[in-house]
Order: sequence, then structure tokens, then C-alpha cells
Amino acid sequence: MTHREPKGMNLYETLFLVYAGIFITCLIVANMLVFKFFDFHLPVVGKVTLSVGILPYPITFLVTDLISECYGRKRANKVVYLGFFLSLFMLGILQLGKIVPLSEIQDPVIQEHYLAVFGQTTRAVFASMIAYLLAQLLDIRLFHFWKRLTKGKHLWLRNNGSTMVSQLVDTIAVVTVLFAGVWSTEDIIHVIISSYCFKLLVALVDTPFFYLGTYLMKKVHVEGPDEF
Repeated sequence: MTHREPKGMNLYETLFLVYAGIFITCLIVANMLVFKFFDFHLPVVGKVTLSVGILPYPITFLVTDLISECYGRKRANKVVYLGFFLSLFMLGILQLGKIVPLSEIQDPVIQEHYLAVFGQTTRAVFASMIAYLLAQLLDIRLFHFWKRLTKGKHLWLRNNGSTMVSQLVDTIAVVTVLFAGVWSTEDIIHVIISSYCFKLLVALVDTPFFYLGTYLMKKVHVEGPDEF
């Protein structure tokens, strides 16, 4: 018996799954890498200190903008909530990994390495999830605000206008919750400014990709529902 693909699983729906998969992957990887930092030279600003988690995270805002533009606000919100619950699921698995006894055939130092890498994940995920929900839901709301205000014109405005504001909220929230009481106020402010400048740069760079993604969706020539 030949397998028939369910109705509705067309290119339009397949692309939605691709967008959602990219979103969730970038979100979870960003949470895993949040505690490693590196120095980076930004134009005009100069040398800044950034978390490695900042590399994949801005992509999530590009993806939610693409989903908002091509699939509507309801689907974008659903992807955001799905990312939240899957991050909590990931946290639960990591906690289980800390509890499970190490095998006798392994060097005990393995457990120390595991705790060194994942021991602070609980606080990291908690901090990032607070910032994540605030920023992503704000991003979607602002995106559609600009879309209504411009009557569907000026893609660059709703892409950058929503992302720049929501990224500021995200950066302040996650750095403050994550490092309050751990770092000095001066260091916290430095990382907030550095991280936000980097995110602004990424927001400008990803604008052509937003136009490309929107163009490709129009080329699909398949209309899909606003909610599933």
C-alpha cells in the first residue's frame, strides 16, 4: 500500500515547519551557550564582551517576523509558546542527567564536567525564558502594529521597528536576571550595551533575509489558513 501524504501538507505548511524548527533550535542552543563569553570588535563601539548564546538568538526574531508576515499573528504566538515549553522540557532532561548516577566504567571527572557545563542551566533558562516571553510576544504585537499603521507597506519598518524595541527589552531583562548579584552593576551595564549594539547590527543585516523569505513565500502561490 502506497503512503499518501495527508491533505494540507503542502509546501506552504512544510515551510512553516521549517521556520518553527529553526526557531526552536536557535532558542534551545542559545540557552545552552549563554554562559560562555567572547570579545568582539563592533564598528564605532569598539571591543565588546558578548555571550556565545547571542549568536543564534537574534535569528528567532527574524523567524517570528517571517511567520507573522506569512502565516499571521496566531501562528507566531503558538511557536513562541511552543519554544517556551520545549525549553522547560530541555531543562527537565538536563536536571535528570545531573541526578542519574555516573557509570562505573567512566572517569568520575565526567560528572564534574557535566555539572560545569550544565550546572548553571536552571538559572540561565529561567532568566532567558522571562526575557524571551516578554520580548517575543512584544515583537509580534509591534510587528502587526506597524503592519496595520503602514497598511501592509514598508516591510523593513515593521521588521526592524519591532525587533529593535523587543531586543532592548530582552537584553535588559535577561542580563539583569541572570547576573544580578553575580556581577557588578558596571559589568552588567557594559554587557547590556554591548549585547544590544550587536543585536542592532544583526537586525539591520537580517533585513534582506526577511525580504527574501517573504518573496519566496509569495512564490509558493499557496494560500494557507491563519491558524491550525
